[in-house]
Amino acid sequence: MLTLAACGEGDEPAPTPAPDEPDVELDDNGHPVNAHVQPKIGHVPEDAVLDAREGTAPADPAETDLEAAATAGGCDLQTDLPDEGNDHFDEENEPVNYRTNPPTSGDHFADFSETGAGALADGAYLEAPAMSRVVHALEHGRVAIQYSPDLSEGAQLEVKGLFDASPEGVVLMPNADMPYEVAITAWTHLLGCDGFEGAASLDAIAAFREEFRGQGPERLPIAL
Repeated sequence: MLTLAACGEGDEPAPTPAPDEPDVELDDNGHPVNAHVQPKIGHVPEDAVLDAREGTAPADPAETDLEAAATAGGCDLQTDLPDEGNDHFDEENEPVNYRTNPPTSGDHFADFSETGAGALADGAYLEAPAMSRVVHALEHGRVAIQYSPDLSEGAQLEVKGLFDASPEGVVLMPNADMPYEVAITAWTHLLGCDGFEGAASLDAIAAFREEFRGQGPERLPIAL
């Protein structure tokens, strides 16, 4: 006698459809538009993970003077630090004993077959690129905004929004190895904030960016 199974008995459950991934708008080079990458000026490593998140737009700054903004944000401002040199090496992960954390000058990776001689391209990165490329970018007049990966998602989006508002000549990246919640560096200059104080920290970062962007010893165009 043929026994009919009850409806659905023995069948594998139908998989739950995955939610649709949000569409990410890409530029002519195939990079997310929201990452604001500038591959004509610097190099985008093949393994780079770019930050396509839409940041939270910043409010108008309450303080634009750099020293006053640093004080209001509870940040450590170090300017005119010793220049640690700028010799080139050809292995991007070669260890370097930089004297500041995050680094503000020193020997760095260079590959003259790559755009910008291997210096990191301006843009927002979701995973930390090789610091040797970042230091090379500082030499070219870039500033690098760096945040702890332990920073809350909301705070990260606030920092990303500040970057989005003026991304030219700026690198944005996480940095798990620095002693600050958020920091910004230029060649021989550093602003580090032990805690993220929202608008006050953003004001300090913006003031630093405006003071030192484009001021490296080898100045490449800020935008093309």
